[in-house]
Amino acid sequence: MQLARLPYRVAAREFVTHYVDKSCLSVHAGRANTSNPLREYFDRHTEGHGIWKWNHYFDIYHRHFSRFVGREVNIAEIGIYSGGSLDMWRSYFGDHCHVYGIDIEKACTCYEKPYTTVLIGDQADRGFWKDVRDKTPPFDILVDDGGHTLEQQKVTLEEMLPYLKPGGVYLCEDTHGTDNRFASYASGLIDELNRMGELSAFQKCIHSLHFYPYCIVIEKHEVAPEPFAAPKHGTKWQPFFDK
Repeated sequence: MQLARLPYRVAAREFVTHYVDKSCLSVHAGRANTSNPLREYFDRHTEGHGIWKWNHYFDIYHRHFSRFVGREVNIAEIGIYSGGSLDMWRSYFGDHCHVYGIDIEKACTCYEKPYTTVLIGDQADRGFWKDVRDKTPPFDILVDDGGHTLEQQKVTLEEMLPYLKPGGVYLCEDTHGTDNRFASYASGLIDELNRMGELSAFQKCIHSLHFYPYCIVIEKHEVAPEPFAAPKHGTKWQPFFDK
């Protein structure tokens, strides 16, 4: 897959460098006045196992994950660290949620519970991901908060995006920096999403890509789409289009 073409990236950067939008001048800073159980959990969590997240991630999570709440859901998070987010996911999704924590640090096995499975391995190792696929059911959600290098993120995406269930969500965190290499890699996926002609395997499975500050989300189709078509309806048309 091609990375984003450099001249267009330079042109886009030139545009945003001088970006002025008067419609934004009246927007007030601060949090949206909407309920978000994940953010509320995080705000209450002042003791116990640590959770370290960017504040704006909670709205992204809730936007893409809320439809799974109360359902039977398998979520995997790469990068356990102090273990606090494993309990956060369980609290958010409910009693039918099973959490898979993935880390390279063997000590993280201490976070295992009846509803939490810890898998130890290197996310840059394709063989490790084969073992994961052999030992676990397909995931509904995968959150990559692991090592943050291009190779780690790229290998994880290539090995695990096809393993997500239909309707699944893939979220990669900490893609910050103006020259973030994984963000450039992921932007190359847009070329395939926009391909014309017969639907490709990628288009049949991937619904959309979402780029947020420091975060990229990929959603899969729950049901494969029909071939893309642009029919015309109506009887009156601008005459110059018929020339």
